[in-house]
Amino acid sequence: MRKILLMTMLCVSSILYAQKQKECLPIELNCEHLVNPLGVDKSNPRLSWRLTDKRQGAKQSAYQILVSSDSLALVKNKANSWNSGKRLSSAMLIHYDGISLKRQTKYYWKVRVWDKNASESTSSIASFETGMMGMENWKGKWISDNQDIHEQAAPYFRRAFKTTKPIKSARAYIAVAGLYELSINGKKIGDHRLDPMYTRFDRRTLYVVEDVTRQIQQGNNAIAVVLGNGWYNHQPLAVWNFDKAPWRNRPTFCLNLRIVYQDGSEETLTTDQQWKTAAGPIRYNNIYTGEHYDARLEMPGWDTPQFDDSQWHAIQYRNPPSTNIVSQQMVPIRLVRSYSPKSMKKMDEKTYIFDMGQNMAGVTKIKIGGKAGTVIKIKHGERLQANGRLDLSNIDVYYRGNKELEPFQTDILTLSGRKEDEFMAKFGYKGFRYVEVSSSDPIVLDESAVTAYFMHSDVRPIGQLKTSSPLINGLWEATNNAYLSNLMGYPTDCPQREKNGWTGDGHLAIETAYYNFDGITVYEKWMADHRDEQQENGVLPDIIPTGGWGYGTANGLDWTSTIAIIPWQTYLFYGDASLLAECYDNIKRYVDYVDGISPNGLTTFGRGDWVPVKSQSNLELTSSVYFYVDATILASAAKMFGKTADQQKYEMLSKKIKDAINAKFLDRSKGIYSTGTQTELSVPLYWGVVPEAMKAKVAANLNNRVEATNFHLDVGVLGAKALLNALKDNGYGETAYKVAVQDTYPSWGWWIVNGATTLLENWDLKATRDISDNHMMFGEIGGWFFKSIGGILPDPTQAGFKHVLLKPIFPKELKESSISYQSSYGNILSSWKVKGNKIEYTVEIPANATATFYPPENIRNSNVVQLEAGKYQMDLELK
Repeated sequence: MRKILLMTMLCVSSILYAQKQKECLPIELNCEHLVNPLGVDKSNPRLSWRLTDKRQGAKQSAYQILVSSDSLALVKNKANSWNSGKRLSSAMLIHYDGISLKRQTKYYWKVRVWDKNASESTSSIASFETGMMGMENWKGKWISDNQDIHEQAAPYFRRAFKTTKPIKSARAYIAVAGLYELSINGKKIGDHRLDPMYTRFDRRTLYVVEDVTRQIQQGNNAIAVVLGNGWYNHQPLAVWNFDKAPWRNRPTFCLNLRIVYQDGSEETLTTDQQWKTAAGPIRYNNIYTGEHYDARLEMPGWDTPQFDDSQWHAIQYRNPPSTNIVSQQMVPIRLVRSYSPKSMKKMDEKTYIFDMGQNMAGVTKIKIGGKAGTVIKIKHGERLQANGRLDLSNIDVYYRGNKELEPFQTDILTLSGRKEDEFMAKFGYKGFRYVEVSSSDPIVLDESAVTAYFMHSDVRPIGQLKTSSPLINGLWEATNNAYLSNLMGYPTDCPQREKNGWTGDGHLAIETAYYNFDGITVYEKWMADHRDEQQENGVLPDIIPTGGWGYGTANGLDWTSTIAIIPWQTYLFYGDASLLAECYDNIKRYVDYVDGISPNGLTTFGRGDWVPVKSQSNLELTSSVYFYVDATILASAAKMFGKTADQQKYEMLSKKIKDAINAKFLDRSKGIYSTGTQTELSVPLYWGVVPEAMKAKVAANLNNRVEATNFHLDVGVLGAKALLNALKDNGYGETAYKVAVQDTYPSWGWWIVNGATTLLENWDLKATRDISDNHMMFGEIGGWFFKSIGGILPDPTQAGFKHVLLKPIFPKELKESSISYQSSYGNILSSWKVKGNKIEYTVEIPANATATFYPPENIRNSNVVQLEAGKYQMDLELK
């Protein structure tokens, strides 16, 4: 069999060499994992690229980076900022190491690479532009209107100004506590939504840079801003007490408009006393409940130069919300997909129900005419009552506001009577599939009246899955829809009931996130939120960001291990240790705190196996396992960063925890942990706590336990993360697969066959609590397909998929699978088809990477195979 395998590989290799070879070219140049970013505040930003080289064994033997503030000079290979020189290295992620970067300056860069034959090629030119690079460079004042936190109408601001010379470039730097929409000369700037992203406002405030060169005109201009409350001024009541947040205040902003003229001169327009403010048609806005808009109060042309603002009011100066104003360097939120109604039902002359066909997070746009003063309520929800009306009972349970005056997930539009009014909320989003439109007066609507927009952080899809199983395909799609619904600048639990950054939900789904989407910038931002929220003693809240809620008794290891797990997974997936380094001291403080309250190595600090099917698992066991995980990650990070004393300390601690867990919970004679639930067996197996000599026995017991349920789940969130992996990694891939594709209760598939388009919060469709229909905490399933039937795994010793571990399974019930993942090095393909008793297995490894293929146990007489970059066809024989 090995001879056949090698002959096939050599044959494919010869064919590829015979083909016309494509040039090895560096492509996809990124700075800080973004394309041509504006507002880079770091003094040593990360520069990265990939190679296009389909040749067998393709790799980079050397590179040279050239950075210049003069693009024309860079074309001639002259670099006035940094010339790295030729470096004999295969690295493709490098920190800038040139002269000190100047603020508000555009830099151009390119990379030269030498391939495996020492042939050289050069990339196209990319750019990055520095931002403020310090609080001292802000010239504008922080301004607001003269209202307090109880005022519901959104404040509008404007200023007219003149330019007299031709313009070369213009940038708006805007820092906001709250949310904003910027317009110049009557046109909205950009396509972002909900900027800036939510942070702990009194510790870190974000600013956004907008390129407004094309919007500024020579002559008369007007710049305008409308502010929303966001999470900064949370007015309605809910159980997490955001109305009592220590930062809470009326929204405020600071703006610098820097204009550079063709003659080389420049000027900066700032927020000052020349700005004016007024209330407008947005009468109420809240990111949690909805937005109220009175079209009768519209101010046509309010953001144009010719508008008469003589009746507007003077602004008020404010103190900055924090002393840490930093650039928002991350993928923005956008309206990504639009949906027309799948169906519309007229309930009566004043009420219509629209089914958008997809559960999602987002907003709706409505176009409707009627007499002035007609009140239109646009209610959003996931379920319908038996009578066909919208049902909010599964998602409004924690809202404590006035449901008559401030109805949950409901926008309210008051018609102008002058025209067909068009409305879409600016400063919020909802979780919904169904939309109920009701009116104070009879209305006539058709399906064109309502459009829904799926809105989320616009992360680039990098994972693809297609199999012969409609259930797997549907599960993968539903998982991704749930993930995106819960990505709004930070990962949330659900887009309707809470919108909270639950830490457990975040780390339980991190592999699914990274296999499917290029989301590193979102998680780097969220880990900064973690650092902001961590108390001096190391404790973290279980929702981040928070206004103070969550530092209770259950915010322990199984949830707030985000501080260690997410930076570690980011390193594994991207080969970038920056986040791990930034969080190192925070992980250390966290682990030291738990060590201090857990002298024997065991802890009950945690929430446990949340929302289990039936069996309850031991809290001390699962929390202690996560303590072990954190200590192990910390020891590994210490080794990586050359912190020898820390490495030794935390290696000893991890051994102490592991020994304590096994001493108390492992029955060595039976191979059972605690009472032997699916969670209690799978969690120690998956996280590496089980002694090597006991793994086979514990795994066999886990397999028996699963078979006893006829391949059904009996786990909560911790077991759902561990179970499939523990089975697959210990020789029970067939069992794991049967559980993964089970379609009767309780299972992931049960949701899909019952019409779910996202993942749910509860296995039981008839449950009476924990019943959001768009949750991500059970989202491991989406990543597991990549790790199992794709078998694509990172190698911790060569992170970022520099070396790929290929460990696929070929389940008997599945006939075909094609899974690909765009790693930092390029596309990794693991595709196979069953042909009789053979498997046709196709593998693609990107340039500058290698792989090791580990055939599964149901393949006859096959050995481990080392692979260079390239494409391979293997004919494998099934037992």
